[in-house]
Amino acid sequence: MLNILIVEDEPLLARTLQQLVELNPLYRVTATADDLDSACAAVEAQRPDLALVDLQLARGASGFRVAARLQDLGILCLFTTARPPSFPVTDLAIGCLSKPFEEADLARALAEAEDILRGRRKLVRRRRLPEPLELYAEASAPPPEETAGWVRRLTGRTSFWARLRKLVRRPDHFRSAAPGA
Repeated sequence: MLNILIVEDEPLLARTLQQLVELNPLYRVTATADDLDSACAAVEAQRPDLALVDLQLARGASGFRVAARLQDLGILCLFTTARPPSFPVTDLAIGCLSKPFEEADLARALAEAEDILRGRRKLVRRRRLPEPLELYAEASAPPPEETAGWVRRLTGRTSFWARLRKLVRRPDHFRSAAPGA
C-alpha cells in the first residue's frame, strides 16, 4: 500500500484529490496539509511514501520549501500545480502534474510515481504520458542509443520505410532548395 500526503491549500480541491486517490485500494491518504508546518506535523504523525505538493500554499508558504523539507526526510514529492516550473526541479520532485487534470491522469501519475519509488524497471517503456504529466526522471535520463552513428532515430506509428521516404523527400533539407540559392 502506498501512503500519500496531500499538501494543498484549497480545502475542496484537497478533499476531491483525496477521494480520487483513494478510488484505488492500493493507495491511502495519510493526511492533508495546507502549509509547511502542517505538512511537517502530518509527517511526524504518520510517515507517507509520497507527497502530492501544490506550489502555492496557504499563508504565503511555498511548495518548493515543503518539497525541500520532505526531500530531507527521504519522502518523494510529485508537484500538482496550475503553474508548473519552467524547468525540471529534479532535486525536489520526481515530476509535475499540471492542473487541471483528470482522474485517469492522476491514476497514471501515481502509477509512475510508485514505479519510481519501488525501483521497478519497465519491460516496455511507456512513451506516451498523460498530457499534464511531466516526469523529471525521464528528462534527466540520457538519450536512447542509436543503432548507427549516421542514422537518425525514427519514431512513430508509420513504417520504417514510410518515415525514411519522408526524410528523403523533404526538399527544404537540401541546399539547392534554400531561398536565394
